[in-house]
Amino acid sequence: MKAIWNGAVLAESDDIVTVEGNHYFPEASLNRDYVTFSNHRTSCPWKGQAYYYTLSVNGEMNPEAVWYYPEPTDAAANIKGRVAFWKGVKVG
Repeated sequence: MKAIWNGAVLAESDDIVTVEGNHYFPEASLNRDYVTFSNHRTSCPWKGQAYYYTLSVNGEMNPEAVWYYPEPTDAAANIKGRVAFWKGVKVG
């Protein structure tokens, strides 16, 4: 599977975990050239606190389009060390 936005491949892997329809890629597959820091956080009752990255590709920004759970709950341990995408990122 690949995650693509604005013509750039953000991540590519055959090792995907799908949770609630979201495809989680291994964090090591994320192309760090396209991500920048974000202070944004959200909380999920069963997965824990999500942290975000902002995408920067070809001079365009996509705020908080990547998320991850650095310390997921035991129920979501299978997504530790993984990232997922939204906000127009095509995954397939």
